[in-house]
Amino acid sequence: MHFVNAKGILSAKNGMNIYRGCTHGCIYCDSRSTCYQMKHDFEDIEVKQNAPQLLEDALKRKRNKCMIGTGSMCDPYMHCEEQLGLTRECLEIIDKYGFGITLITKSNRVLRDIDLLKSINKKSKCVVQMTLTTYDENLCKVLEPNVCTTRERFEALKIFRDNGISTVVWLTPLLPFINDTEENLRGILNYCFEAEVKGIICFGIGVTLREGDREYFYQKLNEHFPGMREKYHRKYGYSYEVNSDNHSYLMKIFHDECKAHGVMSNISSIFKYLNEFPEQTAQLSMF
Repeated sequence: MHFVNAKGILSAKNGMNIYRGCTHGCIYCDSRSTCYQMKHDFEDIEVKQNAPQLLEDALKRKRNKCMIGTGSMCDPYMHCEEQLGLTRECLEIIDKYGFGITLITKSNRVLRDIDLLKSINKKSKCVVQMTLTTYDENLCKVLEPNVCTTRERFEALKIFRDNGISTVVWLTPLLPFINDTEENLRGILNYCFEAEVKGIICFGIGVTLREGDREYFYQKLNEHFPGMREKYHRKYGYSYEVNSDNHSYLMKIFHDECKAHGVMSNISSIFKYLNEFPEQTAQLSMF
């Protein structure tokens, strides 16, 4: 890893990425794509060492409270966070100034900061978003080799449930010919329903592949699934959207099951929920 002093930390939509790159090793990671213009090796994590100072300065100057997001590009709870603690420092600042937080992670390291997340949730709003892709634990260790397994993430979701913190699951990607099965989908959905998640985000049954990401993905297919790379080439070529033949069938199951269990599955509604700060909701209800 290497350290930089960033010029800014919050995007126009109040998102932040404290780190660039990742060590979780997921074989399908879109963040590897060359379009993001990363100037260093993906596993050589760029650390924005002044992120807490930049965040505090930005929050001091904001006229209205809002939700702060992190993890959309790079996981805030990868391995280096154990040593550096920058995500925790940023949560302390968000808590101090009364803002909300919504974060995306695949790691149960997030439980380390449950004290801060509970404090933020008490004052404003906290939503933990967690990615689940693969019910089969052995397959999960192949697709997402350097991060906790789906079962461990499920246990984390239940802990957040028991502590009154809302959760949202990203059910993506479901890889054609690999984990795009009804058994896999129902296994993940049952985890979600037992954990009483607020919503599940699923853009479809498939994966997206771009330059940079595609090459790494195909390399890993060669390592773990002999003949699968050729199968992808024959069917999809160099398409960006790689949709499963099971898309329509599985998406119907997905929406039907979410409706039956009272879990949000409409993507626009979920994103609206994630971005709504409690004061905004209260003000809107008056009119």
